[in-house]
Amino acid sequence: MLLTVLGCSGSVPGPNAPTSGYLLESEGFLLGLELGTGTLAALMAIRDPFDLDALLFSHLHPDHCADFSALTVFRRYSSAPPKDPRVHRLPVYGPSEIHGRFVAAYAADAEERAGEDLSDVYDFRPIEPGIVHIGPFDITAITAHHPCEAFSFRIVSGGRSLAFTGDTGKFAGLVDLASGVDVLLSEATWTHADDRPPDLHMSGTDAGDLAKRSGAARLLLTHLAPETDSQAIAAEARAEYPGEVVLAQRGSTYRI
Repeated sequence: MLLTVLGCSGSVPGPNAPTSGYLLESEGFLLGLELGTGTLAALMAIRDPFDLDALLFSHLHPDHCADFSALTVFRRYSSAPPKDPRVHRLPVYGPSEIHGRFVAAYAADAEERAGEDLSDVYDFRPIEPGIVHIGPFDITAITAHHPCEAFSFRIVSGGRSLAFTGDTGKFAGLVDLASGVDVLLSEATWTHADDRPPDLHMSGTDAGDLAKRSGAARLLLTHLAPETDSQAIAAEARAEYPGEVVLAQRGSTYRI
């Protein structure tokens, strides 16, 4: 698998720093994971958006999906020839309200929303906790600890494995989800403090502890809030986890 980071800023974008967005490629299949603020431009800088074979969303907060409406405009009105085999109804996987939420985000008002369903460009496929197969990827989804319906994922293809926490507070189920993975892509929004709100985000300490207890081979820290010292977050993680700790970087690729 090849992981490309389109954006890794947490909650809001920073200067030249899009929010959450990733590409996973295996066996010629390109899976988009999240599409937050600024990530479509980052995608267009390196790939044709029509190269996407599917999209997967952990949850529907704007920093993980805000550029979906822009992608809709691109897919609908691109000058790509109508018979171009890349032009298809893109499968879109995510929480149960994914269809209605994206229609509402795209439509300008109630009248437009009433006549819009986006079905000319997308095939919406709500997911539940369990296993979903997307192209060559076998994906295990569990419910994350976040204020809305949200998932954490274990993604396996070609004998290689990635665990993606999505946005979540620390909870025991993440250890089993990430057990023995080649890469743990973990959110680490802030530094550790006892007064952090529960069931929202993780710290560098939390991410490092998760990597250690799950036996992950490598820890990749993401969803780093722009106002937080990312080096301090990394130092927290390294204090807990003896393996390789990497701060995700926009535009970087990681072979899994």
